[in-house]
Amino acid sequence: MARIPDAEVERLKREISVERLAAARGVELKRHGSDLLGLCPFHDDREPSLVVSPEKNLWHCLGACQAGGSPIDWVMRDRGVSFRHAVELLRADLPAAGGGQVKKAALPAVVEGDVEDAEVLRQVVGFYHETLKESPEALEYLAARGLKHPEMIERFQLGYANRTLGYRLPAKTTKAGKEMRERLRRLGVLRKSGHEHFNGSLVVPVFDESGSVVEMYGRKVQGERLRKGTPLHLYLPGPHRGVFNSEALVASTEVILCESLVDALTFWCAGFRNVLTAYGIQGFTEEMLSAFRSHGTERVLIAYDRDPAGDKAAVKLAETLMASGIECFRVQFPRGMDANEYALKTSPAEKSLGLLLRQAVWMGSGSPPARVSSPVAAVEPEPPAPRAEPAASPLPAPPPPEMPVAVKDQEVVLSIGDRRYRVRGMPKNLAYDVLKVNVLASSGDRFHVDTLDLYAARPRAIFQKAAASELGLDEEVIKKDLGKVLLKLEELQDAQIQAALEPESDSVELSEAEKASALELLKAPDLLDRILVDFERCGVVGEETNKLMGYLAATSRLLERPLAVVVQSSSSAGKSALMESVLALIPSEQQVKYSAMTGQSLFYMGETNLRHKILAIVEEEGAERASYALKLLQSEGELTIASTGKDPSSGKLVTHEYRVEGPVMIFLTTTAIDVDEELLNRCLVLSVDEAREQTRAIHRLQRERRTLEGLLSRTRRDGVVELHRNAQRLLRPLAVVNPFAPELTFLDTQIRTRRDHEKYLTLIDSIALLHQHQRPIQKAEVDGKAVEYVEVLPSDIETANRLAHEVLGRSLDELPPQTRRLLSKIDEMVSAACEALEMDRSDFRFMRREIREFTGWGDTQLRLHLARLVSMEYVLVHQGGRGQSFIYELVYVPEDDDRPRLTGLIGIEDLKSDGTTKRTRGQEGENAGSSRPHSGGFAGGSRVGVESTESEVYAENPGLGRKNTYKGPKVGGNRVVRTSTSSGAS
Repeated sequence: MARIPDAEVERLKREISVERLAAARGVELKRHGSDLLGLCPFHDDREPSLVVSPEKNLWHCLGACQAGGSPIDWVMRDRGVSFRHAVELLRADLPAAGGGQVKKAALPAVVEGDVEDAEVLRQVVGFYHETLKESPEALEYLAARGLKHPEMIERFQLGYANRTLGYRLPAKTTKAGKEMRERLRRLGVLRKSGHEHFNGSLVVPVFDESGSVVEMYGRKVQGERLRKGTPLHLYLPGPHRGVFNSEALVASTEVILCESLVDALTFWCAGFRNVLTAYGIQGFTEEMLSAFRSHGTERVLIAYDRDPAGDKAAVKLAETLMASGIECFRVQFPRGMDANEYALKTSPAEKSLGLLLRQAVWMGSGSPPARVSSPVAAVEPEPPAPRAEPAASPLPAPPPPEMPVAVKDQEVVLSIGDRRYRVRGMPKNLAYDVLKVNVLASSGDRFHVDTLDLYAARPRAIFQKAAASELGLDEEVIKKDLGKVLLKLEELQDAQIQAALEPESDSVELSEAEKASALELLKAPDLLDRILVDFERCGVVGEETNKLMGYLAATSRLLERPLAVVVQSSSSAGKSALMESVLALIPSEQQVKYSAMTGQSLFYMGETNLRHKILAIVEEEGAERASYALKLLQSEGELTIASTGKDPSSGKLVTHEYRVEGPVMIFLTTTAIDVDEELLNRCLVLSVDEAREQTRAIHRLQRERRTLEGLLSRTRRDGVVELHRNAQRLLRPLAVVNPFAPELTFLDTQIRTRRDHEKYLTLIDSIALLHQHQRPIQKAEVDGKAVEYVEVLPSDIETANRLAHEVLGRSLDELPPQTRRLLSKIDEMVSAACEALEMDRSDFRFMRREIREFTGWGDTQLRLHLARLVSMEYVLVHQGGRGQSFIYELVYVPEDDDRPRLTGLIGIEDLKSDGTTKRTRGQEGENAGSSRPHSGGFAGGSRVGVESTESEVYAENPGLGRKNTYKGPKVGGNRVVRTSTSSGAS
């Protein structure tokens, strides 16, 4: 049942006086303060217990019945009716005179009993018609379907059934009431249960040529709230009768035939009046075919839905019509659409539908017959019925000249005759239900200006009246002008909204000179070295591994599974500067940067807003609430969320699905030691160099910036930055194939290396992707689709090995980098003190103050990292003197080489010497050797040679001419020694 609008209920509660209702019931009220007292009529009341509050318009019984409420509650109690019935009684302003226990009340009857069936249906249609005009939800449904023509409702006598028809019938207990209900059941208006057949439906009657109702169609207006299986489309019982809008057959020999009445109304509202409809895809009747023949219809444009069922029905119908000598054309909507949906999505509908009609496809064999592109007849015949209107051809005449419109940034100027309308505020109107603007209407030296919402009828009427008075014109002239202005502004607003919804283009056009410079960089044999040099030119000293790693990770955004980076350091160490220096070399349109993110912000960023981009977050703490989404985005490559929201057409709560597509490269910085373990496992951790030498280098650079050379260097920096941005713009997403992948090895003693291994392989892919302009782009066929890719070379693996030792090796360390740095400082302090005092390390004790003085660290920073060393048992705590202080002992014994290393990587020479992995770089027979010289002391051993518990085993390294030894972990108090025979990068 249709809901009574809240505004209507509140109006009745406000305007109908409880005091008047009580007086009409015969209750004598006496003043008692601000209230009125009387005998309650709803129980045997001896003492006054009824309290009426005129100020609040409420009543309450303090006696036996304890009833109370608003005027609606009074009528429900007094008359013994339902809430809706009480509302209908109050709407009719029932006098409520007389006393007595009247159990049912009657509203004015709308159906008379002594008339023909056709007249009964006409009266029902009239009642539904009046109900529609007072029903906001039905009017909203029409507006949501784009059916807004001001004459449509009256022209077709549209109605709305909201289950109030029964209140307008004689009581069920009377003979007349029983007979009338039985008659309405026979006609199909009521069901056997007594409920209205079209309850909750927009009702469209179909008239014959004499004006009698022969068919009624109902369309549920709240389909999403119905029980599953409830039909949305209803008709009167029995065979379909009548031809909707039969006047079109009289006025035109060419007609449009739709599948449903809503589609036909869509065409009519768009100006195509020669439109008819079948009753569904199987609802073209013999009566319609006879009408086509009798009126001499020559051509039918079939505008059925563009789906398999609609296409099949259109073909079958065309065969029937063409057998009767009627030409048939198929109006082809986009696949899956009907006329109404298409008109809603392509405005203005009169132009978009007209274009489809002109492009209708001939459904017969051979060449299509010639079609006119102008109105069918210069003089149209007089319609036989009073409601008949001239039918417009589906091939409309050229539109009249549009009124002059000048559109500027902030205003629109429209000229109509000698009248001028200036409109401001259009850029703010980005919603279809609001058109609030400032309008200045002028004619000669006279003008009127006001700010109003053109979609609000009352402000618009006020403007029309005031403008007509100011300009000295007839109000009807201003009304018509304002209608034209409104339609033009709607057109501009739609274009404005569509432009706002269009995704911003990420493409940047480069000049030929810019392309040449960028390609020269990308094709340089020493590309990685040039990147490091350019970092120096941009003012970033040291941090070679971090800079190169950050650049490669940023480039990996173009891969299907990019890298993620966390820069971890102490406060003020330069982590943000490192991230900024990397991001500076990446095009701004390919990165998104935030200081903080809320928990669900990522889910609403749009489907392609992050695809192949960098998501940079300045502080990891600012994204703490979004960590779950970040982890999913990194692992799965996309995010999806189901969320409730309002349907823009109905206002009801519905479920919306939001999706964010990756892949995306994530870049974070943090000062925290304890970062979310799940996030760290997915990221490469870069640690800023906090050594004293690096601090000196930074100070030296800061001083140099104040010199003339520093000024010139900053000027040249802009050119370097733009060069790298252009180079990154020339890189494109490509697949990477690693022919050496089966031969690669990786540490497998820890579970977390499952993810570290993927990072290592992605690092190799990133290096290959960066060199895509130095290698041939190859193609492969996959299910008939060409896939482009570049191949990995041994030099890529060599570079990846060198970087992985430091970056991934550090990530496998149980101590965070800053804590490891403090441990080294303490070891240095203890070693120096023990050497000076000539004592054993185990006998040396020290205090936190001594560490602070030796390292120069702050107390808060020192406490944090020292506590971790104590908990990890690198340092022991002893009770100090008098039990009020602590002293410490260093139990950590440094290894010969404590540099971070990643064990288990195959040496580059082993990789090259394996005959199964030999590849060519273009010409057959040419080995794809390294494009960079070998570097580093030695590669992590991947081949276990001799394991010894007593002595070290050496292997001759032909690449370096010396012996390399890698000391593995201790086993049972002895150390396993593995030998390496390669000269790979360290």
